[in-house]
Amino acid sequence: MPERIFVAAAWPYANGPLHLGHVAGCYLPADIFARYHRLKGNQVLMVSGSDSHGTPITVRAEQEGVNPQEILDRYHTQFLDTWEKLGITFDLFTTTHTQNHQEVVHEVFKSLKDKGYIYTDTSLLAYCAHCDRFLPDRYVEGVCPHCGNDKARGDQCDNCGRTLDPQDLVSPRCTLCGNSPVFRESEHFFLKLSAFEKPLLEWVNKQTHWRPNVLNFTRRFLEDGLKDRSITRDLAWGVPVPVDGYEDKRIYVWFEAVIGYLSAAVEWSNKDGATGKWEDFWKDPDTKSYYFIGKDNIPFHAIIWPAMLMAYGGLNLPYNVPANEFLSLENRKFSTSQNWAVWVPDFLSRYDPDPLRYLLSANMPESGDADFSWSEFVRRNNDELVATYGNLVNRVLTFTYKNFDGKIPEPGPLSEADQSQLDSAREALETVSQNLYDCHFKAAVNAAFSLAQQTNRYLDSAAPWKSIKTDRQAAATSLWVSIAAINCLKVALYPFLPFSSQKLHEFLGFDGEIEQEQWDFDHLIAGVAPGKALRSPSPLYTKLDPLIVEEEIQRLGVGAA
Repeated sequence: MPERIFVAAAWPYANGPLHLGHVAGCYLPADIFARYHRLKGNQVLMVSGSDSHGTPITVRAEQEGVNPQEILDRYHTQFLDTWEKLGITFDLFTTTHTQNHQEVVHEVFKSLKDKGYIYTDTSLLAYCAHCDRFLPDRYVEGVCPHCGNDKARGDQCDNCGRTLDPQDLVSPRCTLCGNSPVFRESEHFFLKLSAFEKPLLEWVNKQTHWRPNVLNFTRRFLEDGLKDRSITRDLAWGVPVPVDGYEDKRIYVWFEAVIGYLSAAVEWSNKDGATGKWEDFWKDPDTKSYYFIGKDNIPFHAIIWPAMLMAYGGLNLPYNVPANEFLSLENRKFSTSQNWAVWVPDFLSRYDPDPLRYLLSANMPESGDADFSWSEFVRRNNDELVATYGNLVNRVLTFTYKNFDGKIPEPGPLSEADQSQLDSAREALETVSQNLYDCHFKAAVNAAFSLAQQTNRYLDSAAPWKSIKTDRQAAATSLWVSIAAINCLKVALYPFLPFSSQKLHEFLGFDGEIEQEQWDFDHLIAGVAPGKALRSPSPLYTKLDPLIVEEEIQRLGVGAA
């Protein structure tokens, strides 16, 4: 029976282009997962959007002397272009600066306030006398009191993952001018997180299917105790507070951005002309919701957002939070300020998307940090995509097209080796499927490529280019078996390599979108019917010149601010 799957990907700040760390961290795994479930016949809703109200956007706007709206519009448009070129298939990629989002945020805010989970109190906020302004949390940096990281922000330490308030920092400084801020009292609204410490811990302890790193981090965080957090700030840019007398304050981004998953579903439902359809994904307890994030966002998605959902009531809690670790670049941490990054728009201006998707999938930072290097990118492209998979497809289809009138040949009786190869294809489909279902993306793509390697060995052993001279039927059989395996590979690799899989789908004589296929071995074998017309094939992938490694490394860090 089909399942209903809600796929939520972290909301990127619309303050600059996306780099490979963002893609590997959450957007590629979310897309792989969504593509897989669609192909399995499940009902999928995949949403995200531009985080429009974060401090990084106002910082960029101040640097350029423009309105934050200009920054939002510029990078939101760029994000949409990036997703299309990279093949990231959101059902809706919106922003948190819509009327719909504001209305949903206000509804959640008022509900929690009416139930006593939001209350007013005074808090100490950083004020910079030199800049003559209250500082948003991300405008304050200092030493983390927990791990000693000297670049902790006023909202969180990226080194140890702890959530912070600016007054927690040792030796705080204003990121705009470098001076030490003072702390002044200001009245704000607080979320009573402390009320959910016990129910959250009980809930988390039942999530045995979560990744160990996510489960252990979340459990430790809760065992250390939760404290109430301010959810408003003295800002001019953001979602207004829906209470009279607080016109000069805004709802803080960490509270309102996560509500975007809910407001995006509502917006999608309204755009689809089926008002209320969003409830299928949020109120049906059989729906499974997956939140794809980087590990620095675990507290917000595994603790704070579930607490808000518990407080609101009647909405599904996350089923899984498959957070990835970090991706480094040439063994150095990504640094946007030093331009130590590979920007996705820049990458896609020179290279095809599937080789990048493949490398990041095969080297995905699921259980530990991973590294992107240009030498590894070229090696995997040339040795694995071109020489292993692409060469298999090209030599089978080219030889068949030439020697069997451009049609799939009629097989004879299957030998033990033939049947073993088909059994390997069936097993690979099942293995890839189970790994994708469990969010084990590296294992899934490796299982698919193992089938490609196995099919190459089978083809070398059968050697149809030799047997066609003495036993045309034997050649026809081995080619049919190879084409059957390739048709399975087309589907198994589709979530990772959508563009080349579509291309292969057409080479095999199929019309329409590959997404209309079925993840079913018997269906795929039946699809390679003898006599079916093939299309003239061409190489799926392009071999890269090793000289590009040095060229790309030379680009890193150039033009850093």
